[in-house]
Amino acid sequence: MLQFTKHKFLKYTEIFTLFFLTSLLFADPQIELPDWEKAYVPKSKNWQAKEQHFIFNNGTDPESLDPALVTGVPESRLVAELFEGLVNLDPKTLEPRPGVAYRWEISPNGLTYKFHLRKNAKWSDGSELTAHDFYESWKRVLTPATGSAYAYQLFPVKGAEEFHGNRLDSFDGVGIKVAAKYTLNVELKTHCHYFLDLVAFHTLFPVPVSLINKYRDQWVRAKHIISNGPFRLSTWKPRQRIELVKNNHYWGRSICKLKKITVFPYDNLDTAYQLFLQNKIHWMPAIPLEKLSEIIRHPDYYVMPYLGSYFYRFNVTKAPFDDVRVRKAFSLAIDRRIITEHILKAGQQPATWFCPPISSYEPVPGLKYNKDRARQLLVEAGYGVNGRSFPNIEILYNTSEQHKKVAEAIVQQWKNNLGVSVSLRNTEWKVLLSDMDNLNFQIIRSSWIGDYGDPNTFFDMFVTKGGNNRTGWSNEEYDSLLLESQRETDNVKRYQIFQKMERLLIEKEFPILPLYIYVNQGVLNESVNGWYENVRDMHPLKYIWLED
Repeated sequence: MLQFTKHKFLKYTEIFTLFFLTSLLFADPQIELPDWEKAYVPKSKNWQAKEQHFIFNNGTDPESLDPALVTGVPESRLVAELFEGLVNLDPKTLEPRPGVAYRWEISPNGLTYKFHLRKNAKWSDGSELTAHDFYESWKRVLTPATGSAYAYQLFPVKGAEEFHGNRLDSFDGVGIKVAAKYTLNVELKTHCHYFLDLVAFHTLFPVPVSLINKYRDQWVRAKHIISNGPFRLSTWKPRQRIELVKNNHYWGRSICKLKKITVFPYDNLDTAYQLFLQNKIHWMPAIPLEKLSEIIRHPDYYVMPYLGSYFYRFNVTKAPFDDVRVRKAFSLAIDRRIITEHILKAGQQPATWFCPPISSYEPVPGLKYNKDRARQLLVEAGYGVNGRSFPNIEILYNTSEQHKKVAEAIVQQWKNNLGVSVSLRNTEWKVLLSDMDNLNFQIIRSSWIGDYGDPNTFFDMFVTKGGNNRTGWSNEEYDSLLLESQRETDNVKRYQIFQKMERLLIEKEFPILPLYIYVNQGVLNESVNGWYENVRDMHPLKYIWLED
């Protein structure tokens, strides 16, 4: 039996005290869960009695899982679980919160950001994640050969736009610097009100560049990919399912309660809804339109405001939509209330404007329904009365019953009001995105969900040759106004500039045809906890848990 003398007891007490004080001295504040995040931890342990396997329907197969390349909502839902940026967004308020960076400093003039990275942030294979990884990832986004449609998200950074446009010989001239192994410095060219929101956006997530160089496009496959988010990819079977599992090397793994996530790609929403009713799916962020009257009575149904605009794009590079009078006629010939009140019927707002109200920005009114003026414009464009001699045209949309019904209603209105014939063609999501990028369409269904809480997210994409422009439209006045808005520090004046830009889009030039402002609707099983309503439909799964 071990005997303790008073002397030995004091000796061990001194050793323990020394160890305790030393641990405090060298304790890493990055490891401790911050108070704001503790609020999202389950208060009871009841969740432990239930299998933590979350299942949802994503509506399609992802185009890719490469953060630098993806542009759609279905992809971003997955990428946000696999990867993490320097900054996260609060699941309830959408405020910027620490991510890989546990803190940051902003200079008094707002032009310099210093991000301090967690030393315990790692890749999913356990290898270290450093400031150099962000440097290389952001450099990859800005390298033209990468083909990142969202490269312009980094343009507020000094020299970034010039490097992307091949007007800067070396990346050394870009304001992204590795100050130390776990410190990244970023210098902006002008004050950017929403820069931290941009840093939280998926394009600026870190990627394993050395792995990409080795496997090229195949690096996102389950057998190759490594990531740094709360979950990692374990299975990807196209047109069947994607499976994610908890990443045990994630710095904040203690808050993650889900062990597994299964993602279905069903574009047939009725099929997905039947699975939901059988408790085989926990969440559907889109519902079958033909079942709406039934679903709205279901206790698991939800509907809320959404920062999103549903619209059509015109290919302005080819006849007949290279003529602004034709584009304007097609816009004036639609009574949008028919779509929202008689087809969608969930509170969507008919919109002749493009940007939803955001922050304190108020969109311009646009042009009201006027079929007589629309007919007159077609005559002025040389197509005669009742669309005589107007060529057959086509609307391209991705497979969805809702998109189909909206398109059918629009085709009927154009037939009645303009006398033109329009056909419909549907295709899968990945093909639609490819056709959109290559301007392989006449009219194409589209939508835009705000990437951050500033009107700029709805306007900067239509700059000449912008990666998300996808209309072929170019306007020098619009480009100049965008630059002016980026230099302006007064929000009231910025919003006035945005209104000028919006008038160009939907009152004068019409490269797009706005239809309605989204609502966020779906069904969520009552066993799901940690899911919060917000206008961007962002629900980080690391905060989700299942509990009966």
